[in-house]
Amino acid sequence: MSTSDYYKKNPEARRKRLKQQAKYNKKPSQKKKRAELNRINRKKGTYGNGDGMDESHCKGGGTRKEKASKNRARNRGKLKCKK
Repeated sequence: MSTSDYYKKNPEARRKRLKQQAKYNKKPSQKKKRAELNRINRKKGTYGNGDGMDESHCKGGGTRKEKASKNRARNRGKLKCKK
């Protein structure tokens, strides 16, 4: 079963996940990261053009163009809900 199927069948778990995600996305570090990548995407002309590509952070501190699905799927397990 995929993650999306699980959350479709478990609305309470979905609400809990969305609440946790909203809290995480409000962190100043996350806002800064999003703003930086949006700025880079605008500069490179990839912001909102529908090509399915994102600017992704690299280990060396730079960025590179990468498929959005790959970039956003990486490290999903790090976000844990607190009990």
